Amino acid sequence: MTRVRPAEPADVPLMMALIGELAEYERLTDSFVGTADQLERHLFGDHPAAEAVVAEVDGEPAGFALFFTTFSTFLCRPGIWLEDLFVRPRHWRGGVGRARLEHLAGLAVERGCGRMEWSALDWNEPALEFYGRLGARPVEGWTVHRLEDDALRSLVGRGS
Repeated sequence: MTRVRPAEPADVPLMMALIGELAEYERLTDSFVGTADQLERHLFGDHPAAEAVVAEVDGEPAGFALFFTTFSTFLCRPGIWLEDLFVRPRHWRGGVGRARLEHLAGLAVERGCGRMEWSALDWNEPALEFYGRLGARPVEGWTVHRLEDDALRSLVGRGS
């Protein structure tokens, strides 16, 4: 039986392990540079930047979802951005991913959100097929942009 519950500070070591597994699956281990202290501070500190839920199957950790609140200018309503959804491969097709998305959809409805969004790697066919079966659709015509590290710092102080 799948149980979805809010993550707690005691889950930080588990979350770090699951994030490591996600990074390995997504072929992004070089990008996984965050620390347990950072994760704990930003999930459970004075000003949380995100929330997380943990999925368990018969008491065994099966995955997690990490998300945060966004805002739609056009809808004039909040939304949920699903930053990461990870299911350990041995639990694929067991309803774990669906249970977490159902949980997050319930939170979105409860919080008056207008939408829930996320991105997926274009080569991750199992995830793309799964999302399609749930009724999610890709957002055509949009490209994700990112500033990080040196590019982010170099923009600071340039003025208008």
